[in-house]
Amino acid sequence: METVALDDAAKQIVIIDQTKLPNERRMLRLCSLEEFYTAIYLLQVRGAPAIGVFAAFAAYLDACSVSADSFEDFFKKWSEDMDHLNSSRPTAVNLSWALSRMRKVVEDHANEPIPKILNALKDEALLIRRQDEESCRAIGENALTLLKPGYGLLTHCNASQLATSRYGTATAAMYLGHERGYDFHIYCDETRPLLQGARLTAFELAEAGLDVTLQCDNMVASLMASGKIDAALVGCDRVAANGDTANKIGTSVVATVAKHYGIPFYVCGPMSTIDTSIATGADIPIEQRDGEEVTTMWYSSRMAPSGIKVYNPAFDVTDHSLITAIITDRGIYYPPFSF
Repeated sequence: METVALDDAAKQIVIIDQTKLPNERRMLRLCSLEEFYTAIYLLQVRGAPAIGVFAAFAAYLDACSVSADSFEDFFKKWSEDMDHLNSSRPTAVNLSWALSRMRKVVEDHANEPIPKILNALKDEALLIRRQDEESCRAIGENALTLLKPGYGLLTHCNASQLATSRYGTATAAMYLGHERGYDFHIYCDETRPLLQGARLTAFELAEAGLDVTLQCDNMVASLMASGKIDAALVGCDRVAANGDTANKIGTSVVATVAKHYGIPFYVCGPMSTIDTSIATGADIPIEQRDGEEVTTMWYSSRMAPSGIKVYNPAFDVTDHSLITAIITDRGIYYPPFSF
């Protein structure tokens, strides 16, 4: 199943509801701006590249729904809708990146009839989806040059096919290596607070036939000390100009422990995830989420005192000094990072 698909005839985006995995494979068909917003906000669609593809499809379908007599009226209403959609998640840069690409298409065709603008938007959205698949495969090929058959690989959160159009970012080399008989052993952190490693990555890689072991986040030091990990590969939601990287909460812990044990720590992502307008990770906005995701969400009854305060950031920033290399679709970047 495709992570994000466009049903143009029905004017719908079709996604796998990732909040239901692994217990239920539920497909959603979305057609309105609020449905698009909610899908991103609730993490029914997630992963920076997949959000970018989803946003591009959403921009096209929303444009199809705008009723206006002039380009000015059309552009005003559509722009307001895109600003609203862009506010659904603040950390992953691919959301605003994709919407900016779609906005440029509209601006470049401002003197043409609305139907031609809509066709141009559809073409751009499909191009973004195709480029994402191509870039993920390129990331995998580049990462594979740094790995050897038989390696034990650690990944954090979900940067696999469910987070992209295909292959994933951090898992692309795992999929390609599996196809080529590399016999990798993959270790997945469960990844608090949304358990995306346990629910999604472990599920997806095991379904594909890879050798996978799940562990709790706080077991990473014990695992690395055991000598079972040869490299850590993670995805990224935004990379600053100096190489500081925002990724799912706990990534910086993995990087710090890997540094202590001399294990290579690789960040994998497309060039679209690199935001050179931001100098350092200190400038990356970090999403704060509902405390019930920690105290209640995964339990049959409440697992923490009622009224307890909860610190629940969705992401943390890994300092560039902890990163061995950043692997992109255009090549591998080493410190000092310059994009």
